[in-house]
Amino acid sequence: MPVATPHLRVDLGRLRRNVRRVADQAAAAQISLRPHAKTHKSLEIARLQLAMGARGLTVATVGEAEAFVRGGCTDVFIAYPLWVDDARAERLRDLAEQARVAIGVDSVYSAANLGRRLGGTGVEVLVEVDSGHHRTGVRPKEAGEVARAAARVGLPVRGVFTFPGHGYSPGAAQEVVAAEAAALRRARESVAAEGLEVQVLSGGSTPTLAASLGDAGAGGSAAGADGVARITELRPGVYVFGDAQQWELGTTEPDDIALTARATVVSHAGGRVVLDAGSKVLGADRAAYATGYGRILDRPKARIVSLSEHHAVVEWPGRRPRLGTQVDVVPNHVCAAVNLADSMWVEEAGRLRPWPVAARGLNS
Repeated sequence: MPVATPHLRVDLGRLRRNVRRVADQAAAAQISLRPHAKTHKSLEIARLQLAMGARGLTVATVGEAEAFVRGGCTDVFIAYPLWVDDARAERLRDLAEQARVAIGVDSVYSAANLGRRLGGTGVEVLVEVDSGHHRTGVRPKEAGEVARAAARVGLPVRGVFTFPGHGYSPGAAQEVVAAEAAALRRARESVAAEGLEVQVLSGGSTPTLAASLGDAGAGGSAAGADGVARITELRPGVYVFGDAQQWELGTTEPDDIALTARATVVSHAGGRVVLDAGSKVLGADRAAYATGYGRILDRPKARIVSLSEHHAVVEWPGRRPRLGTQVDVVPNHVCAAVNLADSMWVEEAGRLRPWPVAARGLNS
């Protein structure tokens, strides 16, 4: 039976190719891969990543960690500066009995709170540093102070991490990766000065992935010419699917895009093409550099110029598709689109089957 539109559709061959390619590149560069599972929120995809060599998963929330640990993952890093209350501490203690668990911390005050609630449980921490995105994270030179505070209250310090989110900008990847490397080096020195071992320097994102791997690969390892460790762990997420943002940044080719929203042409009002996939399917994200609210996979010049809850209005150069035609839309931000769906429909050998979005909506 056909699946009604709109729905998310996954090309399994492309998905597997994307996962394998990045796993192989990370292995060649001698960097651990810890993919961010908030992109796909899928147990099936997580298992594929782990089977292909990922050392564990990155997640954004305790709820996501719980879902993936229940699904069989034994090593999760919550890459977020959690503020932990009694209820969340109990959940983290339960998780630590089932898997290796680490969380982010970016202040002495938060470290003290974590120590009161989680000290001695085996939950580890990584100190978050700001490498230029200016969202969360301490200045690299202050990482040692936070690490010392965590260690004093019984929290094992695994290392330091950052998110180079300012890499989501055209032409910025090389400069951002250099700044990320410098921040992680300085943070490592700060923590080491407190007499603490830094096991992990964690960073990376999909837009900066090629630059990170190239930087490491230049020396055949995750160390530069000066022999100082630059990065030991990468946490990209979007690479499994690709999306319109990555397409516009030039980090994903159309032939590699593994997830689209299948939509139907429902109107030609105003001389435009109107689809039945609106913001409740595609998400409403539009980066400053984006040329629309999404793209059409096999019509590169078409752009979604207006988006409402159940309508996508498309400027479609040339002959418009007939009413009732189905098209594949590439969401701007695939993480947001996946979180809006109960299931993704996986296509292989002409057949479709549903994969549940197991960690959907687990925002706490």
